Amino acid sequence: MSKIKIVLFSIICLLILNCNNNESEFPLDKRYWDAMDYSNAIRTIKLNYTTKETLPTFSDSQTRPIIEKLTDEQNYLVVLNDRELGLKHRSNVATDFFNRWRDMSSIYFIRDRKDNFIYEEEYLKVFHFGLGLQIMYFKIGNEEILERVDDPDAYQTKKVIRSNAQTIVNNFNHYLDEINDENSYSEKGIFLFCDGIDKYFPKLINEFPEADYSGMIKKIDLMDKKSNSQKVKESLTKLKDLINNQ
Repeated sequence: MSKIKIVLFSIICLLILNCNNNESEFPLDKRYWDAMDYSNAIRTIKLNYTTKETLPTFSDSQTRPIIEKLTDEQNYLVVLNDRELGLKHRSNVATDFFNRWRDMSSIYFIRDRKDNFIYEEEYLKVFHFGLGLQIMYFKIGNEEILERVDDPDAYQTKKVIRSNAQTIVNNFNHYLDEINDENSYSEKGIFLFCDGIDKYFPKLINEFPEADYSGMIKKIDLMDKKSNSQKVKESLTKLKDLINNQ
């Protein structure tokens, strides 16, 4: 009888330890996650979930809080928008979040045998998280450069600022490349993809009006010809008009 009690006690202890580990890996009660929370969560997902198992999804009530937390832009905005904090500190935080986003950007890039995305909503929401983050990352990076240099109007300084602006425009073009995989998305996925264009690209243009958008215009024209989705074409047309009218 005593052996049974010992076994039961051991099992209970293991269960308690497992629960505590889950809470530490996914601190869902924490209002905002920092870069370290992301690092722990991403590592846990990569180690404990495989393509044969279900990743945290919006459709699963048990794991939904995890993916919602991972894609919550307030986690980085609460720091990056706080002007009371030092610029160097905010720049470091932006870099940490940017690196964590790169770590998690491929987690949901999984297709089935028909080449359809299995986790299209999660994949796109992670992509959207990165689009918004990049705007802040490059914005703060440029602000830090201007604060650090002796002459903000120097040719070399302006060249670096323009180069950074061009880099983020080129990065956003990669989002438009998803139209090449249009057939891998469901109708719901197409609408979510277009939401990304409608929401984040105007923010990009507003924040970096000095960038050269000729490459994006060319990309829009090519993708418009290639797409069979009226919704995609409408978003591309609005984007092109916005660029031409700025």
